Amino acid sequence: MIVGGVTVSRATLHNEDEIKRLGVKIGDTVIVERAGDVIPAVTRVMKELRSGKEKDFVFPKICPACLTRLSKPKDEIIWRCPNPDCQAQKREFLYHFASKKAFDIKGLGPKIIDQLINENLISQPADFFGLEEGDLIVLDRFGQKSAANLVSAIRYSKKVDLNRFIYALGIRHVGEETAIALAQRFDTIKKLQEAAGQTRQSLSDMGVEVSKSIRHWFNNKKNVKMVDDLLEAGIKILLPEKITRRSELNGKTFVITGILDSITRAEAHEKIRLSGGHPLAVVSKKTDYLVVGQNPSSKLEKARKLGIKIINEAVFLRMLVDV
Repeated sequence: MIVGGVTVSRATLHNEDEIKRLGVKIGDTVIVERAGDVIPAVTRVMKELRSGKEKDFVFPKICPACLTRLSKPKDEIIWRCPNPDCQAQKREFLYHFASKKAFDIKGLGPKIIDQLINENLISQPADFFGLEEGDLIVLDRFGQKSAANLVSAIRYSKKVDLNRFIYALGIRHVGEETAIALAQRFDTIKKLQEAAGQTRQSLSDMGVEVSKSIRHWFNNKKNVKMVDDLLEAGIKILLPEKITRRSELNGKTFVITGILDSITRAEAHEKIRLSGGHPLAVVSKKTDYLVVGQNPSSKLEKARKLGIKIINEAVFLRMLVDV
């Protein structure tokens, strides 16, 4: 279906509390919107269209992959498998590692990763970088050219920005924006690791949950070995491009809605960061500017109600530093 000018094939709903709040049942018809103009989200159940055959969804309490009892701390909303050796978690982590926002290995999607795992060719991220054409050409859907292309893409991805490397590690509470902030703050993965082993003050401005999660991650010897193995596999981590400070944008927050003509949203976010500003996904009282492109979402109306300064693409581009 088309949502906000984009074809959407699925919208995930894995939050038990949200399922209960919406009252979603198996077989329901629902309304889907693009949260933040990006992520498809279920927002309402069309209860008037129910036939009576719908069934309540019973949230599982046992991990279907490793049969470990799931856990959910009182202050969290997501059920998790606590088994670090759960094969489903390891598989999902490898998907994440190769994904677009992480190492962005072209052509290495979940189906191919599944093949590599099933053939015992990979079990950890460093294994990707040891693959040769001969390992791939014997697999289903691989010929000489496709095998050569994937090996080339893997080798190309050995050079990676620090923020992408940090994001690829899968540290809990460290998303794309936090990874960028950490890269700007610490310059190298070694400095980040050293900060994780120092006093609480070294990471205190990153927030309690983030700093706690980073420390916990680097305290795990298996995780540290994974980083070492990646570096030994020839990964070259590129130094982050330093933010160019400019008084007009320094510290200002921007939200973009709609489609921009001359620049992608990812490129716009990068230019905002390099100009000293902060790109955000949601309009709030803390937003300084709303940049409006074609087919804007409800963010425009919310910005008007909050009195946020609204600018078009041309004004926005004039504000940016030429980076």
